[in-house]
Amino acid sequence: MSHDELLNSFGQFLKFWRGVHQLSQEELAHRIGSSPRHISRLENGSSRPSLAMLEQLAQALNLGRRDQSHLMLSAGYAPVEPAQDFHSPEMKWLRKAMAIKLRSLDPYPASVIDSAANILMVNRGWLSFYSALLSPEELAGIRNFYDFLFDSRLAGEAVSDWSDTLSLVVMSIQQSVLLYNRPEDRATLERLLASESLPDDWCQRAAAIEPMASFRVEIPVHGQRQRFFSVSTMVGALGPTAFVSEPRLTVSTLYPEDASLELESFLDPNLSHPLLPY
Repeated sequence: MSHDELLNSFGQFLKFWRGVHQLSQEELAHRIGSSPRHISRLENGSSRPSLAMLEQLAQALNLGRRDQSHLMLSAGYAPVEPAQDFHSPEMKWLRKAMAIKLRSLDPYPASVIDSAANILMVNRGWLSFYSALLSPEELAGIRNFYDFLFDSRLAGEAVSDWSDTLSLVVMSIQQSVLLYNRPEDRATLERLLASESLPDDWCQRAAAIEPMASFRVEIPVHGQRQRFFSVSTMVGALGPTAFVSEPRLTVSTLYPEDASLELESFLDPNLSHPLLPY
C-alpha cells in the first residue's frame, strides 16, 4: 500500500467513526483541542496525524483496543497490544476451547503456541509422537517452539532445508523487534542469534525466501524417514489486526504426506505431560 493510500485509508476510518458517534468536524476538533480545518485535512488525506493525535482521537471517539489498532494501522503506525496472560482466570474459556481443538486433532501432533513461541498446550498426538524421539525428561522440559526447532538433536535431522527454516524464523523475530521493540522479542532474538545452528548468512537466506505458514519436514518413523507438513493456523481476532491482537495464538500441527501412514498406533493413553490439558 502506498503512502497516499495509507493516508486516504486513515481519512476513511476517521470519517467513519465520526459518523458512528454523529460528531461534526467542529465537535471532534473541539474534543481534541484542534481545528475543523485540520480534521478536514486528515480526512481528505492531505495531512498525517502524529501518534499523540491518534491517541487523542481514539479517546475522543471512545475506541476500544481493536478499533484503535485499526486506526493506527490505517495511519501507518504499528499497533502495540498489551500482553494477555493465557493462564489467567479470564482466559479459562479460551483454554477450554484450545483443549477441545487439540483433542479433535488427535492423532496428529499439535501444539498451541503464543506470540513469543512459548508452547502453552500439546495434544496426546504430539506427546505420543515425539516420545519415540525424545525421553520423557526432554519432552517435559520443552517450553518454546523456537528452542525446540533449533535443537539439533531433533530438528537438524528432521527439517528439510533446516538452515533456511531457521533463517526465516530469526528474520520474523528481527522484524518484530524493529516494529515493536518488545523486551521479550529482543531476548528471543539474542538467544537465537547466539545459536550454533543458525547459519552466518541467515539474513541473505531469509531475504531470498518468501515465508509461508507451513513447511515440509522429514521425521524418522519406525526406522524410516517419513515426510510431514508442519501447518500453522492462527487463532486471533478478525480483521486487519488479527496478526497483532493478544493473546495471539497459533496451532501448529503435523500431517503425514503419505495418507496411508496411520498415526493412531502412536497414541499412548498412559503418557503424561505438564502441558497436556486432558
